[in-house]
Order: sequence, then structure tokens, then C-alpha cells
Amino acid sequence: MLDFPNDPNMRLRNSSVDGADGSQLFEDTSGAGSASQAGFPGQSLLSDPMSNLAMAYGSSLATQGREIVDKNLDRFIPISKLKYYFAVDTVYVGKKLGLLVFPYMHENWEVSYQQDTPVAPRFDVNAPDLYIPAMGFITYVLVAGLALGTQNRFSPELLGVQASSALVWLIMEVLAVLLSLYLVTVNTDLTTIDLLAFSGYKYVGMIVGVVAGLLFGRPAYYLSLLWCCAAIFVFMIRTLRLKLLSEAAAEGRLVRGARNQLRMYLTMTIAAAQPIFMYWFTYHLIR
Repeated sequence: MLDFPNDPNMRLRNSSVDGADGSQLFEDTSGAGSASQAGFPGQSLLSDPMSNLAMAYGSSLATQGREIVDKNLDRFIPISKLKYYFAVDTVYVGKKLGLLVFPYMHENWEVSYQQDTPVAPRFDVNAPDLYIPAMGFITYVLVAGLALGTQNRFSPELLGVQASSALVWLIMEVLAVLLSLYLVTVNTDLTTIDLLAFSGYKYVGMIVGVVAGLLFGRPAYYLSLLWCCAAIFVFMIRTLRLKLLSEAAAEGRLVRGARNQLRMYLTMTIAAAQPIFMYWFTYHLIR
């Protein structure tokens, strides 16, 4: 059995030898963090006047670029004018939908003006808007998908064809009206967006007809669609006559002159085209 020396002096001497070679088991890095923080390169970069000048120059370039984009975008897409057509509220939407379905008792069809500028749609039920046509188009596509699904004919491709064809025909209708106004040389304050709004109101009657057909069958579809077709015809006649016909015709007096006759025929044609489109885009959805 071996006996190990218990001399404390030997242990101290060994400890001094181990520390004499200068090597440590773990390196002390407590001072490295403070040194790296003191020499952080971004701090000198941010405090450099040249970098501040470059940042200001880049910000000014970004601002100028945004202004150029907004100016050119407003030239082709009048964003400021589009805001007017979406200035609606719940009360306006309810009154407008009622006017589209039952326009027979409405008397004043003139748009109100304030300092030569038409008031926002939420203040005048006669003002055109794009909210109802846009929501009507989306709802029509959804209802068409529902109708196709009840007949086991639904497919994303067929629904896409339904939506794209309705949109293309709407654009073609507006272009045809613009061309007709140009050929007849009608001086009117109607804009392209106004025509788009008036042409889009027919989706309300289309939705009513399809929903009635889905709930109560084909006879209900024909009755409701017939009612909505007559309503949109009266609505378009009474609205467009103030825009296309002369002041005498707007007041109800006899229309005279070849040009006024052409305007009257054009108004009747635009109004009569709405029921045709309404039937064309909905008859195949009810079986």
C-alpha cells in the first residue's frame, strides 16, 4: 500500500509551477465585449457628415420618385376622381338599391351641385357611384358560382369564364356608348366613369333574378327579372335624358330637330340594352 505525502508545502509548490507557464484553462473575455462596443463601426458611420448627407439625398430622391409616379398614375387612372364615386354610406346604398328596383315614384332626377361641383353620392341619391356596381359584379360572380354548384356544373374554369365574359362585355358596352356619343356629337358632362357606373347598375337586377330562381324556381326567375328589367329601363331613361337630351326634352317638352332625335334614339338604345344583357348573363344559370 502506497502512502502519498500530505505535506502542504508540496501542494503549494506544485500550484506555483502550474501557474508559472502562463497558460490558462479558460481565456478571460470580459474585456473584449467592452472593447468591441467602444469600437462599433456603425457609430462612426452615423456620426459622419458625409453619410448623413447621402441619407438625406437618398430620401429626397425617393420623395421625388413617388411624386412622379403619383402624377403619372393620376394621369391614366384618376385616383382623386375615383374617391368621389366611392364616397357612399349605408343610407345612400339602401336608397339607391330601392331606386334601382322601384324607380317609378321618384320625381327629382337631377344631380345636386355645390359650386359647380357635384356633391358626393352619400349626399345625393341621384349621383352615380361605383360602389354598388363593383359590389354587384362581385356578388353576381358568387351567385353564379352558387347556381352552377347546385346544378353540379361548378368548376373554377367555368366561373372564371363567367366573370371574365361579364367584365369584357361591360367594357365593350361602355366603349360602344362612347363611340356613339362621338358620332352623334353630343356635348355632355357624362364621363367614362359615369357610363361605367350606369352600366354596372344592371347587376342588381341580375342578382335578384338569379336568387329568386334559385329559391322559387324558373317562374320566379322570369317574374323578378322582368320586373328588374323594366325598372332599369325606366331608371336609365330618366337618368340619361338629363345628360344626353336638350334642356327642352329634359323639361318634358316636345323634342324637335334631327340631332335631338338622334339623342333620343341613343338614350332609348342604351336603356334597352340593359335588359338584353341582364337576360343573356343569367338565363343559363337557372334550370
